Amino acid sequence: QVQLVESGGGLVQPGGSLRLSCAASGFTFSRYIMSWYRQTPGKERELVATISSTGGTTRVPDSVKGRFTISRDNAKTTVYLQMNTLKPEDTAVYYCNAKLSWNAGPMYSWGLGTQVTVSS
Repeated sequence: QVQLVESGGGLVQPGGSLRLSCAASGFTFSRYIMSWYRQTPGKERELVATISSTGGTTRVPDSVKGRFTISRDNAKTTVYLQMNTLKPEDTAVYYCNAKLSWNAGPMYSWGLGTQVTVSS
């Protein structure tokens, strides 16, 4: 049974930092591309970071470039999202998921996510 358990969210002031973690189980983690997504009420889920199966290649959209960094530890079957210089518009529930290819959609059911709130 696939499980994706996100953690590390919280309330942070603008300009602050958070590190999110996603512990994955139930599939061969090291074989898959992993991504972080975020969603706010009334909006579609947005892709915010993707990392190759080996961790050697990462991609982020312009909206978070230079502020968000994705990494992974295949031995721990965990993917991370380091978020710096946070802005109020980064407020969302953050989720992780696996992908078969860079342009593919998420493979598995969503976890519960972790709430990030950026506010003074």
